[in-house]
Amino acid sequence: MNLQNIKKALKRIFCLPPVPTLLISVPSYVLVIYALAGENVNPVIAYSSYLLSAYALVITVTGITGIVRFARRGIEEHPLIRRMLGIPLVSRYLKEDIFRAEASLYQGFLINLVYAGIKMFSGILYHSVWFVTLAVYYTFLAVMRASLLHYVRKDGKNKDFEWRRYRLCGIILLFMNAALAGIVILAVHQNSGFEYPGMLIYVMAMYTFYATAMAVRNVVKFRRYGSPVMSAAKVTSLTAALVSMLSLETAMLTQFGAADDPGFRRIMIASTGAGISILVLGMAAFMIVHSTRQLSRAGN
Repeated sequence: MNLQNIKKALKRIFCLPPVPTLLISVPSYVLVIYALAGENVNPVIAYSSYLLSAYALVITVTGITGIVRFARRGIEEHPLIRRMLGIPLVSRYLKEDIFRAEASLYQGFLINLVYAGIKMFSGILYHSVWFVTLAVYYTFLAVMRASLLHYVRKDGKNKDFEWRRYRLCGIILLFMNAALAGIVILAVHQNSGFEYPGMLIYVMAMYTFYATAMAVRNVVKFRRYGSPVMSAAKVTSLTAALVSMLSLETAMLTQFGAADDPGFRRIMIASTGAGISILVLGMAAFMIVHSTRQLSRAGN
């Protein structure tokens, strides 16, 4: 079997149309929640649910674009949505990728800034290193987005400037990775993490999987536009989504009884945290090296 046939086979397995993707993913996620939340679950069902959910996550990531388009086609036929599309600002947000990316920068910057302030206040009030470390992480995230907002407001399409912003984001990402490592070390050492009351954890799980899938999709998608700043913005979103996955894992381990087994909990958090940290470090290194090469070629 040649390489082309292997690619076709993998595409058929992992890149499904929207309807089959939903028919496989939704039951798989429900099954894994049952396996995690239930008591005395048959080991065969439990391990099957883990494998199915892993496959479901892959096809969700690869198929999220098709799912969004499929849903958008149905939504756009609704009379209320048609009226909203008549508003220029709403129409631009829904139809123009670049405008939507710029708007998300402002939104993300404000949310990160508020979240960093709340965590820092909580850390000082409760003398919690955990909250202070989270505040530092979200401060770096806000600074990275602020550096890109400066480009959106003032600097137009200066490619050299864009590559400098891209490199700056890579450098900030290195400092963010140090804060992320601190979060992981504290979570492992103190056996601490996030908690969501009641059914909120299921809502957060769905949102986190969606945010991660969209972040991966956008990192790939925005490379086509040839804008280093927009690519950096999507790398920022991916980094935030990966940390959301880590926080979701700590919450699920607490919610579904793994807190009773500190050894298992520490191994899971340490493994996931190390994987995310290595990935973020790799993205930072790539951004710095790649942008430096581009600037060198341009004589800067």
